[in-house]
Amino acid sequence: MPHPLVTANELAALLDDAANGGAPVRVLDVRWSLGGPAGRPLYEEGHIPSAVYVDLDTELARHGEPEEGRHPLPTVDAFQAAVRRWGINDGDTVVVYDDWNSLAACRAWWLLRYMGIENVQVLDGALSAWTAAGHPLAIGADDMTAVEPGTAALSAGNEPALSADDAAALAETGVLLDARAGERYRGEVEPIDPRAGHIPGAISAPTSGNLGEDGQFLDSEALRERYEALGVSVDRAVGVYCGSGVTAAHDALALTVAGFRPALFPGSWSAWSNQPERPVATGATP
Repeated sequence: MPHPLVTANELAALLDDAANGGAPVRVLDVRWSLGGPAGRPLYEEGHIPSAVYVDLDTELARHGEPEEGRHPLPTVDAFQAAVRRWGINDGDTVVVYDDWNSLAACRAWWLLRYMGIENVQVLDGALSAWTAAGHPLAIGADDMTAVEPGTAALSAGNEPALSADDAAALAETGVLLDARAGERYRGEVEPIDPRAGHIPGAISAPTSGNLGEDGQFLDSEALRERYEALGVSVDRAVGVYCGSGVTAAHDALALTVAGFRPALFPGSWSAWSNQPERPVATGATP
């Protein structure tokens, strides 16, 4: 597996090489934020050259029942059709980015790997790292219309995933991490989902702890220290969840950089809290 992160200068070098007959690189713009501005207009205002826009709500998720959560995983057939629209072929290197501390980009990274695309990387530092390094942006939608359809063949289950029952069991036998902000974990606020609190036994691990002041991920040693302090080890199974299965992928990527093999609960709290039979814990302790 390639390193999950790529720097802006490394990406620029990959794109230059591809333009000169080297291995192709497919760049995906996954700008999205909960309640934020629509990503497609931002993409058209300026994006990394050759990137195509990916809509998180409709292409990295599907609509489902409340008990499935707010961002259920797409079907294999639907996601394969989307991946081919983005021009991805088997064996391609794929780089994903956003402008939201890589929270949405990590969802794309995890989902692509779950569906069998192996060579996937997240642009470390997000779009701001690209512009800060002095690299240009493309304007408009020409990169969307110019892309040639790909032929990638996908299958589900290539990364470990958890059901609600799996998450409940893991909280007792391994380490289950909650990637949401601390106040949501503690149940002090819940702006979206029907119940406040966390899965009993889960440990608070907000995604903000994965990044340095520059918005880039901490190095592998620092991330390893962070997660070991939370009880993670190579000898214990570790899983992650968040509000709707999006930002949990940020912890999953950080854990991967740190040398662990995390499982992700796609339904996350939005699924758990919509199942009345599931218990809820509140407060600062698991």
